[in-house]
Amino acid sequence: MAYQPKHTERMYVMMGIVILVAITFLGRLFYIQVVDESYRLSADNNVLRYQVEFPARGLIYDRNGELLVFNEAAYDLMVTPRQAINIDTAEMCQILGMSREVFIQKLDEARAYSSRKPTVFQKQISGVTYANLQEKLYRMSGFFVQKRTLRKYPQPIAGHLLGYVGEASQTILEQNPYYKKGDYVGISGLEKSYENELRGRKGVRVIMVDVFNREKGRYKEGKYDTVAIAGKTLTSSIDAELQAYGERLMKNKTGAIVAIEPSTGEILALISGPTYDPNLLVGRVRSQNYSILLKDTLKPLFNRALMSEQNPPGSTFKVLNALIGQQVGVLNENTTYRCPRGYVSGKFRMGCHDHRSPLNLRESIQHSCNAYYGNVFRNIIDHTGKPWEGYAIWRDHVMSFGLGIKFNTDLPVEYAGSVPSPKFYDKYYGEHRWKSLTIISMAIGQGELGATPLQLANMTAAIANRGYYYPPHLVKAIDGKPISNRFTEKQVTTINREYFDPVVDGMAMVFQQGGTGYRSRLDSLEMCGKTGTAQNPHGEDHSIFICFAPKDNPKIALAVFVENGGGGSKYGAPIASLMVEKYLRDTISRTAFEKVILDTDLITNPPKKKEKH
Repeated sequence: MAYQPKHTERMYVMMGIVILVAITFLGRLFYIQVVDESYRLSADNNVLRYQVEFPARGLIYDRNGELLVFNEAAYDLMVTPRQAINIDTAEMCQILGMSREVFIQKLDEARAYSSRKPTVFQKQISGVTYANLQEKLYRMSGFFVQKRTLRKYPQPIAGHLLGYVGEASQTILEQNPYYKKGDYVGISGLEKSYENELRGRKGVRVIMVDVFNREKGRYKEGKYDTVAIAGKTLTSSIDAELQAYGERLMKNKTGAIVAIEPSTGEILALISGPTYDPNLLVGRVRSQNYSILLKDTLKPLFNRALMSEQNPPGSTFKVLNALIGQQVGVLNENTTYRCPRGYVSGKFRMGCHDHRSPLNLRESIQHSCNAYYGNVFRNIIDHTGKPWEGYAIWRDHVMSFGLGIKFNTDLPVEYAGSVPSPKFYDKYYGEHRWKSLTIISMAIGQGELGATPLQLANMTAAIANRGYYYPPHLVKAIDGKPISNRFTEKQVTTINREYFDPVVDGMAMVFQQGGTGYRSRLDSLEMCGKTGTAQNPHGEDHSIFICFAPKDNPKIALAVFVENGGGGSKYGAPIASLMVEKYLRDTISRTAFEKVILDTDLITNPPKKKEKH
């Protein structure tokens, strides 16, 4: 075999590498130019328009299938600044009804965002404007119309719980890459809580346009299009008729009503007064109307049902002290206390209204006796011999009913209220330098206690169930499928079942002769309730009432809070009993009784007389 120099071998190797690289490049070029059309698609960007297809937002129904929220067609005028050349500015301004200065300003803002990406130039243009634009857009290079939807509310109710949709803020854009400038997102209420379910998924259409900005059809017959997927349908727990009725009862009043189905924790009505028509926060007038509502001194945007955490529960809280007193062994159903028109200890006196004396446990609830619960509360706190230990035990029992905590469910906003810890009093008075008399105002639901109307309604549901509740929530199903299991986990209180019976009996006696809710009774229906008055240093006291019905196998539990309404029997109890009658009987038989409440205006004519129940 002939000798072959090493340099010849190296030459063959180098030639092989060159040939291999050449074949690789040729193959890649063939793939790019012949096989893979995505590169051609990129090269054709100057004649293609990528139009986002916004999905229809999910519908919202009430528990009975009544439509609460649907969608209505709307149009946004879009612009790609780089393509917006040789525009007839005068004609565009005439069609859009804006000045030349505003037109230039909007174009500059769009250019600052991106010269190549389409952005919203004028959102939510009218159908008439859209029709006029369609005829002339072919002369407006860089401009096109994009279809989207706006929320519509067939009934002007439930603004606080449904919430509203608005343009995504810069913070949202930075936190979530799904959203782009000009996208809409749920801002409050269920729209915010269930944003991921309601929004659906955006699609894209690739449209061919000619040099005159005229659409020539879909590129490659829609091969590169993606389909928008509509949002999911929510079935809420709200009863639309009950919600609307509650809003009527709260007209010209400030406060809240929360109604819950005890067996499920589903919220039947969530009313904050004054309220607002949710249609006010839709479309181009949203910003203007929002500003008006925000400046309103009555604060209609403030959700009093979920956010009024500083208001004391008043005498409605006595039922909890009755339960805790039995649980810790300082009270039984036959325990009696005298009432010398109040609770007296040394020089301290906590007044009470006139009623017969002495009273047992059931009667103490019926007549809402302050002296009775002054004694009960002090015995609870002092039963260990160390007030701070007794208080800690008492506090744990209270919080087991959902007071002083957040439920962490699907509520749009939620405040925890206030049940101070022993450390709070140690810090204020000095460590262990306070006693039961120091905090005795809590015996009647005053002092540092604070609870939202939602928490009071939930507490009432727990009593109606004789010792447990389900986390209160606003949605029953998503696309027809039941809600998450976290809403069906039973929350058991720390009170034994047998201690509820005398308390429930006492709450039923509230509607009997001599009871604080007697005038609000409903014949042939056994209701259980408790009046309350929250002291208000800035004006007339607040009227509170908790209630559930029927007494056995309850279907509804609710709390009513009427600011500056005086005693709980004056407005809280009548409103609660009317809500119960509406829900359980679907009609109102006490029309004269109802008319008094509907005609009452507590905003301009607050009551003068104070009642302490």
